[in-house]
Amino acid sequence: MKTEVYSWRLSAEVKTDLEREARVRRMPVSAILEAAVRDWLKKAGSNGTEEETQRRLHAAAARCLGVIESGDPGRSERARETLRERLRRRHAR
Repeated sequence: MKTEVYSWRLSAEVKTDLEREARVRRMPVSAILEAAVRDWLKKAGSNGTEEETQRRLHAAAARCLGVIESGDPGRSERARETLRERLRRRHAR
């Protein structure tokens, strides 16, 4: 059941074309507008589920995983300490 209302301004030409198309298809203008918006959202990628969005994000991130490899499994745990030491050395020059 449709319960929400949304309005926007159209040029006279677009409104006339929309109403003509509705008559030809024997559909309410609202049904044509909803179909057009759904199609646009699908093409824009905004119509996916949260699970699909997460799957796409994980796939994009996976392409970058393993790109930086040091061979040191404890590196991330010592990152702050390492960075501070490098900054001390740089500023000591």
